[in-house]
Formats: sequence, structure tokens, C-alpha cells
Amino acid sequence: MSREEFEKLVEEGFERLPDWVRQKISNVALLIEDEPSAEDRKMQGVSDEETLLGLYKGIPLSERGEHYGVGMTMPDTITLYQIPIEEAAREDGLPVAEVIAETIWHEFAHHFGMDEGEVREREQRRF
Repeated sequence: MSREEFEKLVEEGFERLPDWVRQKISNVALLIEDEPSAEDRKMQGVSDEETLLGLYKGIPLSERGEHYGVGMTMPDTITLYQIPIEEAAREDGLPVAEVIAETIWHEFAHHFGMDEGEVREREQRRF
């Protein structure tokens, strides 16, 4: 899949978030890379047999104090990794768009302050 096609699916996946969620998102850049870097894999404790579909980096909304945004504040980032997402879709027999939408939901849950355990628990309740 071309990067342009993937970007379009990312836009559509973001639009699938409920309106109330999108309205509360603040200062977040949504990025696309081919694969996670060795540094990100190491920081996340991802083994060679595992991969990352996405990664949130930043200060969750739940931890932003009253001084957040005073002065120059770099945006949080959510990075989606195209190659692992496409591979996961193939392996699971799902449309790439579905894997993208679920990855976006997962990473924005971190933006709202959920840790990995909380996100996975909520994912189980969603399905």
C-alpha cells in the first residue's frame, strides 16, 4: 500500500473516534513511520519477536497542570507504524483500515491518561 493510501486510512480512522473524544484532544501530532526505531522498541521493552503498531509520547491530559502550554510546548506525538500495521492486518485477516482505527483508539487512550493495562482492559470490553 502506498503512503498516500495509508495516510487516507489514518485520516478516516481518526474521524471514527467519537466527536467528544476528538474535541478533547489537545496538542497532539499524528505521525506515520515505516517501522519503530530500535530505540523506541528498547524503551517499550519490545522483543525481536514482537512489534509496535503505534506509540504515544507526551504528557497525558490527566497529568497536565495549570502551567501546561505556558511558553513553547512541543506537541505530544502518536506514531503509527505502517509496515507492522499492514502485517498485523494480513495475519489477522482484517482490513488495514480496521487495524489503523483500533491503533488510533489505543494510542489516544494513552493521551487521555490510561496506562497499558487500562487500555487493554477497555479494549476487551469494547469487543
